[in-house]
Amino acid sequence: MPTIYVDKEELFEYLGNQFNTEAFRELCFEFGIELEEDTSEKGELAEGERAQLKIDIPANRYDLLCIEGLTRALGVFLGRDSIKHYHVTPTSNPHRITVDKECSQIRPLIVGAILRNVQLDAARYKSFIDLQDKLNQNLGHQRKLVSIGTHDLDTVQGPFTYEAVKPEDLKFVPLSQTEEMDGHRIMEFYGKDSKIKHFLHIIEDSPVYPVVYDANRTVMSLPPLINSDHSKISLDTKNIFIEITATDMTKVNMVLNILVTMFSQHCKEPFTVEPVEVVYPDGKSFVYPDFETKTITTSASYLNGIVGIDKSNSEIVELLHKMSLEAKIEQDSIVVTLPLTRPDMLQECDIAEDLAIAFGYNRIPRVQNNEATVGAPLPINKLTDIVRREMAMASWTEVLTLSLCAHDDIFKFLRREDKGDEVVVLSNPETQENQICRSLLLPGLLKTVRENKRYPVPIKVFEVSDVVNKDPSTERGVRNRRHACALYASDEARFEIIQGLLDTVMESLGFTHCNKQQDRGYYLEEADVPMYLPGRSAKVMLNENGNTVELGTIGIVHPEVLFNYELKMPISTFEINIEPFL
Repeated sequence: MPTIYVDKEELFEYLGNQFNTEAFRELCFEFGIELEEDTSEKGELAEGERAQLKIDIPANRYDLLCIEGLTRALGVFLGRDSIKHYHVTPTSNPHRITVDKECSQIRPLIVGAILRNVQLDAARYKSFIDLQDKLNQNLGHQRKLVSIGTHDLDTVQGPFTYEAVKPEDLKFVPLSQTEEMDGHRIMEFYGKDSKIKHFLHIIEDSPVYPVVYDANRTVMSLPPLINSDHSKISLDTKNIFIEITATDMTKVNMVLNILVTMFSQHCKEPFTVEPVEVVYPDGKSFVYPDFETKTITTSASYLNGIVGIDKSNSEIVELLHKMSLEAKIEQDSIVVTLPLTRPDMLQECDIAEDLAIAFGYNRIPRVQNNEATVGAPLPINKLTDIVRREMAMASWTEVLTLSLCAHDDIFKFLRREDKGDEVVVLSNPETQENQICRSLLLPGLLKTVRENKRYPVPIKVFEVSDVVNKDPSTERGVRNRRHACALYASDEARFEIIQGLLDTVMESLGFTHCNKQQDRGYYLEEADVPMYLPGRSAKVMLNENGNTVELGTIGIVHPEVLFNYELKMPISTFEINIEPFL
């Protein structure tokens, strides 16, 4: 949960000096935040030191991460202030950022905006910097997804370019330094910096670094690491140029909107922002910030049912207003316009949560739950327990392996071809060992045997868990399937042992071994499965009343597969989908 420090005197003055610490703590509770500490309660403050309030902010309320947003929200909640509206200043010739095609290698996205005639003092400057840090850490995922750069517009000259250059071709004086450095020297210098060294890994292994230039080829920033000293902001800055680079367009728009809506209140014309045009290599251009608002349509019956109250449409509209949500009644529905400052609001239940806060959790009537329900396992879990129990009673050892694995584990190491329609691939894996969601359990069991080769043979292990497959017929395009996999490793493959376990499992589910012509049972059908020895593999087929379903495969593992997993002992295995038994 993020925390912020706000000036106690400044905050209480904004609230009309009608609160002491205890009363404010109660207000925080009602609003859904928490006052953790008042520094003035610790004892005497040093001369010139001002009391600070340490406040815990919910992780989804990015609009409350600075005093500007906090006072604005509390002011509306208490009825002291009105809901603010934000405007993009019309301009026929906006400042432009042109994106170089090479940026696609490292950090492809950039947005921008300008705050004109800003009036800064020490407190506002600190709040501005602190908010940037918090957005970089939270929404920006430690600057990996989003990184903010702010500049004194009067020290640079547009139009601007966003390029990717070789480290040795980059030269500028970083913020608060006097030495001109190239890319390699920057990595060496900031490798000893307690703060910036944590972000070096984002770009240090890249052949090119992202750089923002002005029209005079003056370096403005090296995202996501450091800005240039040339364009640094000071208390005398009047016009602020904001550029935010990113790898995620949704996150970068959220960060830009939060930043400009919070600090546009300090502009000479409050709550106005000057746009910036961004031109991408394909010729497409976009104007930022995007202040288009979204709406959610809900109803009094839904909101009342979720919260546990009984309010009319008009009463709900008034309560939502306390949470800075503008709503209007259209026939039997309530249409809520989502503020630019609330990217956390995605669906009706989010509206219900704010309604509960506005009404007051302590005021929600307590009622007796008259619904009688009986808990029961899901059918798939009940089936899983049957299979697990039978395997365990047959003296096999259960293992639980990781659901993420390397791409090679499923394809190259098993001598299988990736046709693109099987596995779900992670877009930003942390390591090469976690590139995809597993579509088979077998690689996990092979790794288990590899890590336990020192134990005496035979090794008999099994797992009954979910795998993930692409499925275009579902809403999300993927589907979990429950598989059962068993593996026998010894001095001999002993195929009869693994088939005997399969017989035991199938009989426990009411299916015995049969021939292909019988109406009910299971049988093995010869098949060429790449991960098994030729002539030593088969499909496991289920036959019920003339309907035939392929459950999985059984066989003796191919020597090449064993070599890939650093194994020398023969292994026989089967893996089946148990969901057809539901």
